Amino acid sequence: MGSEEVIVEAARSTLVVTINRPEVLNAVNQAVWDGLGDALEQADRDPGVRAVIITGAGERAFCAGADLTAIANHEFRRDPDPVRDAWGFAGVVTHPVSKPVIAAVNGLALGGGWEIVLSCDLVVAADTAQFGLPEVRHGLIAGGGGALRLPRHLPPALAMEVLLTGATLDARRAAELGLVNAVVPHEEVLMKALELAELIARNAPLAVQATKRIASAVVRGQTEDEGWRVSDRELAAVLVSEDAAEGPRAFAEKRQPVWRAR
Repeated sequence: MGSEEVIVEAARSTLVVTINRPEVLNAVNQAVWDGLGDALEQADRDPGVRAVIITGAGERAFCAGADLTAIANHEFRRDPDPVRDAWGFAGVVTHPVSKPVIAAVNGLALGGGWEIVLSCDLVVAADTAQFGLPEVRHGLIAGGGGALRLPRHLPPALAMEVLLTGATLDARRAAELGLVNAVVPHEEVLMKALELAELIARNAPLAVQATKRIASAVVRGQTEDEGWRVSDRELAAVLVSEDAAEGPRAFAEKRQPVWRAR
């Protein structure tokens, strides 16, 4: 599955998606943009996929943002693609998927690379990872969601410091600020991400997906009334599912539940 630039592999119930351009720090060109977006779409439609991991090839970088050479050479798509265009930068940052997405950050996550990470639900970082939004240093802005999402994750003064100075954060500092779930040695990044994915996969898939949609509505800044409407709608759908009956039945019978995602 996938392509030369984006490798897509199944690891049990997890789809592992790797940006495979290590020679340019996994910078995003059109092939990566489409490949990542298509992989997320594939995962969201496949009932056998319980979680997605996005990572980068090589030891240096998760993703260094947009491929500026490809931009200068006009290599990005010029004709509109209404579906893929709606997914935002790298096919990820405005792509609404219900399956949990884990970033396995194996190195530099700069500019659009960090914006990909900020759009994920969980983050595992190598102890060598670096995070930054240096756009202001180059006369640009973090227009792929960085300037929107970072203030939701950090206190205002800290978010402003990072955004306005273009400074980088190392993995430990990012974890201290709550931007990263776990920091591990470089060689353990994917393994730790797979462990998290397996923990998620043990739970009822429809309930996990509904919970993500509710929590995502809160993160997007919906009012409490709007949030309750989303929660009530999701709860009503989950309660009539087979899995909602299986969970209590398995508990009463003292066995592991068998989830069917329906």
